[in-house]
Amino acid sequence: QVQLVESGGGSVQAGGSLRLSCAASGFAINNYRMAWFRQAPGTEREFVAGVEWSGRFTYYGQSVEGRFTISRDNAKNLVALQMNSLKAEDTAVYYCGATSGYGYIKSVSSIDYWGQGTQVTVSA
Repeated sequence: QVQLVESGGGSVQAGGSLRLSCAASGFAINNYRMAWFRQAPGTEREFVAGVEWSGRFTYYGQSVEGRFTISRDNAKNLVALQMNSLKAEDTAVYYCGATSGYGYIKSVSSIDYWGQGTQVTVSA
């Protein structure tokens, strides 16, 4: 059974850091590009960060560039998102996603598998 399980969310003050993890099971992530998206109440799910198969190339949403870092460990079937200098506007549910195709990684429609999400709350 294909599964993505996020962890590491929580509450933090502005300026703080959190590290999210995404554990994959039922498939090997080395065949997939991996990404993080987030969704705040009343908004659409938006792209946060993505990483290519080997981990060599990464992509970031404009609002998190320079503050967030995505990484992957194919041997452990894990993906991580290090979030530094957090702001109140980073508050959202964060989702891990996997895409097997060559579509635009920043698009929700490109994602084949989703995790259940983990809540991140940043207080000002």
